[in-house]
Formats: sequence, C-alpha cells, structure tokens
Amino acid sequence: MLGWFDANLVSILNGFAIGSLLFILAIGLSIVFGMMDVLNLAHGALYLLGSYLAVSFVGGTSSWGGFLVALGVAALVGLLAGGGLSAMTEPLARRPILDQALLTLGVSLVVAELLSIAYGNDVLSIAPPPGLDGSTSVAGNAYPTYRLALIGLGLVLAVAVYLVVERTSVGALVRASVADRDMVSAMGIDNRKVKIAVLGIGSMLATVAGVLGGPVYGARPGLDGTILILALVVVVIGGLGSVTGALIGALVIGQVESLGRALLPDLASFILFGTLAVVLVVRPRGLFGPKTLAGVR
Repeated sequence: MLGWFDANLVSILNGFAIGSLLFILAIGLSIVFGMMDVLNLAHGALYLLGSYLAVSFVGGTSSWGGFLVALGVAALVGLLAGGGLSAMTEPLARRPILDQALLTLGVSLVVAELLSIAYGNDVLSIAPPPGLDGSTSVAGNAYPTYRLALIGLGLVLAVAVYLVVERTSVGALVRASVADRDMVSAMGIDNRKVKIAVLGIGSMLATVAGVLGGPVYGARPGLDGTILILALVVVVIGGLGSVTGALIGALVIGQVESLGRALLPDLASFILFGTLAVVLVVRPRGLFGPKTLAGVR
C-alpha cells in the first residue's frame, strides 16, 4: 500500500491541486444556482476569460506585478459580468430554467468565439509568479511549488466562504432571500440587489479561477467547455448551495480526474461520469444537498 502511494504521490497531489481549483470555480456556480436559482452556463466562458486575461498581463514572463494585476482585473471583470448576467436573466426569473440555460449558453458561445478571434487557436501558457515557479521536494518527489500553493489557497478560501455563508449577517440575508423572498422584500430589502451581488461574486470567482488555473491548464479554445463540465459534476455530486459539498465534490473529482488519467487513461471519462452516476443513485440531491432548493416549491 505504501509502495502504491509513493508511486502515485504526484498524481494524488495533482488531484488535490485540480480539486482546489475546481472548488474555487464550482462554489460560485453552486451558490448562484442553489441559492439564487440561476443556471449560469457561461461560467466556463468566464473562467476562460480569466485565463486569457492572465495571458495578457503575465504570459510566459514570471512576474508578481503582472499576476496580481491580472487577478485584480479578472475580479473586476467578473463582478461586471455578473451584473450583466443578472440583468439579462431577470426577465426570465419566472420562466422555466431551460430558458436561462439557453440564454447563458448563448452568452458562453459568443464570449468563447470572441476570445478565439482575439487570441487565436493556439495553446497559450502562463508562467507562475516568482518563488512559485520552481519545484519542492515532497516525500522525495519533486512537485511544482505553484500547485502546492494552489492547494493551500483552495482550503483557505473554503474556510472563508463557509464562514461568510454560515456565520455572517450577509450569509444570513442570502439564505433568507432563498427561504422566503416575499418576507425579505416586506422588510425593505431589494431581492434583486441580493441576486446581483451573489451572481457578481460567483462570476468573479470564475474569472479569478481562470487566472489561478492559468499556470496549470494554460489558455486555449474549448477549455471553457471542459471546465464547465467538471464544475457541473462537482456541483451535482456535492449538492447545490453547499460549501462543504462543493469542497468534498471538488476533491473527489480532482482525484478521479488525476488518478483516472494516470492509471486508466482510456477509461478516465467513464470513471468520472460513473462516479457521478453512483452518487446520483445513492444521493439524488448530492452528498450535502438540501432537502429543498430555490425555485423548487
């Protein structure tokens, strides 16, 4: 057992790194859909937009200044994109969820095509910041320092998001808006502003994840679809609106994705969706999904 663990340590660490990145991406998608009842299929395109912003400000040159500027610009663009998506989906609030899905999917296709025109169809790389661009010895194995930092950042963000959602008045307001929007409105709080804020933060996490994932995946056409599918699998496995579920789901899918491709590359996709199928059979609402969801009465 120890021999197997040592032989596959790099793949296991890659699973944690991928899982941390997927959590940063999926937690926004989970909260927006699970709490605000907005199915944002443009989430993957926002991630890709963040990756191309990293290409613009960082590229192949290792620079803390460029990396931090890319993060700041990505955060601002994500907030603005969330506001725009909120305005676009508001007229569809009382219509079937498929209408939102088609609208945001259309936005995703337009954004992806514009990025392809602007940056071309080549795979573009993004350099990690100085100090994180080397390797660190882990149990005798050389492992990229940036990916270790990404693992730590994902765990810190998980704790921060959990505390905000579960332990602050802001989180209580969001949960109250989900549970009884009419009562919140009667108290003088505009539910639309809550929706804009949540969708803005969720979109911001997607674009920031794109910058953070740049040194791992780079930037290329089609990456938005791949990332969106993985994020949706994480959300379904973990359960809508659950921070704990998003973290556990992301770590599980990270390991399935990494170990599956390392040990059984020809069956990796089957293992990924097989895991999803098993969870849906055993726990249809996900591992930590609520008994009721926004929009489900």
